[in-house]
Amino acid sequence: MHVSVIIPAYNEEKRIEKTLLSVHEYLSRQSYDYEILVVNDGSKDQTSAIVHKLSFAVRNLRLVDNKENHGKGWVVRQGMLEAQGDYRLFMDADNSTTVDQVAGFLPFFEQGFDIVIGSRRIEGANIAVKQPWFRDFLGGAFRLVVRVLVPVGVTDSQAGFKAFSKKTAEAIFPKQTISRWAFDVEILAIARKMKFKIKETPIKWENDADSKVKLSGMIKMLFEVFRVRWNLWTNKYSF
Repeated sequence: MHVSVIIPAYNEEKRIEKTLLSVHEYLSRQSYDYEILVVNDGSKDQTSAIVHKLSFAVRNLRLVDNKENHGKGWVVRQGMLEAQGDYRLFMDADNSTTVDQVAGFLPFFEQGFDIVIGSRRIEGANIAVKQPWFRDFLGGAFRLVVRVLVPVGVTDSQAGFKAFSKKTAEAIFPKQTISRWAFDVEILAIARKMKFKIKETPIKWENDADSKVKLSGMIKMLFEVFRVRWNLWTNKYSF
């Protein structure tokens, strides 16, 4: 298996079908073999039923159907470890960054990088639809805290479009402890501690007005960043 695409999903009945059809349309035209894993995070709506129905029409689509909600980080970890691909990409269910952009990621693995992450903050990035100013402000404050507490060597730790080699995913994700929003910071901190090579590359990104990240979530993310800092101080990731 060459590429695995992991899509975490929580209450995505309005968007998941369109996203999956888009992913299928692109991957079905590629010369390599692939799989699509939707990891349902205990959705209360029809997300699971929609994905199950689509599995009969979308080739290599598999549903990992959790009945309880655990958090985005938890299901990304689950998907990464259940995937079979030599390269494993997770992307957001809102399709804010489309799967075709993985074409620009794969050559970096051939150049010796272990992780390739999408960035909205470096030269060449294209933010087609911007998020509201207050979310942009909160995001800037969050990035500042991350730079001070957990320097991960990248400008945008939170974009939901990241790819890992099989070896790297299987080394990093078992050490992950954060189950919700700040898991991105943690996995990059672990990767840096383990001296994996990370490539940050520009992406095209379009804000979705129905994004679920709210102020309360941002506050919780900050506390999770402190937890990652503590884990680094206490060598929790050394096992």
